[in-house]
Amino acid sequence: MKIVFMGTPEFAKVALEALVQAGYEIPLVITQPDKPKGRKYTLTPSEVKEYALSVGLRVETPVSMRTPEAEELLRSVEADLFMVAAYGKILPKNILDIPPMGCICIHASLLPAWRGAAPIQRAVMNGDTEGGISMMYMDEGIDTGDIILQKKITITDSMNAGEYHDAMAAMGARAALEYLEMAAEGNVPRVKQPQEGSYAEKITGEDLYVSFEETALQTHNRIRGLAPVPSAYCMLEGKRVKLHESYVGCGKGVPGEVLSAGKNGIEVACKEGSLFITALQPEGKKRMDAASFLNGLQNKEGFRFNG
Repeated sequence: MKIVFMGTPEFAKVALEALVQAGYEIPLVITQPDKPKGRKYTLTPSEVKEYALSVGLRVETPVSMRTPEAEELLRSVEADLFMVAAYGKILPKNILDIPPMGCICIHASLLPAWRGAAPIQRAVMNGDTEGGISMMYMDEGIDTGDIILQKKITITDSMNAGEYHDAMAAMGARAALEYLEMAAEGNVPRVKQPQEGSYAEKITGEDLYVSFEETALQTHNRIRGLAPVPSAYCMLEGKRVKLHESYVGCGKGVPGEVLSAGKNGIEVACKEGSLFITALQPEGKKRMDAASFLNGLQNKEGFRFNG
């Protein structure tokens, strides 16, 4: 069985690594072009490209999948199927129709929930208690194809998006191998999705700002849904403070008001209830616990966030 693998970030790299270790033939890996990263904007390969090259796989980085050159490239390898995981580009119908076994996607949600670009973050930000992986046949819609199999996982109220991502990446790799075993036996189910579902919009700068005008639980979910990166933030004396860890309290006050500050964290009033912030990061500094943050404050009395 010849597989073209398409993917870009760490989530996809974990699945590719599993396929390589299982001995599947992968004549071609498709990933996003190198992108500038860091303060110096150094061109940096994707996690998938870096791994694929390290094990001697052929890697191509087409700027668009809608060119004759992209179609010719994919037809030339005569693969049985394309496996896609967080590739980041929409595949047109002429590409979807190439492999005889279809284009199979590893999607990080229990479809039809959280179709789209940011299913992991949106599930945590929404306070979902259950998530999982869907293996599906790709069609021209956004994550609307027929379901092959699904794997479920519990999302605890303390789990952040990074932890959920790592668990999901490992589960996605296992699901991919399970699908391939089913395909080898010629026993692959197809279950149509309901038309209605939720959409996981791409994370924007607006999502990162913590106003404390939501309930304490909503604010807590926002913080953990954006941790460890890109990180939620609030303002203090005109500078950003990233918020990394928190837990829900029951205090009352004006949103943003600091109700208490001590060994249990910095308690901040929300629209409803309060939030204890236990790990945060002042602008230009490293992540620290609440006690270290308080030690570095010049004005410890009466300070408030977003004031």
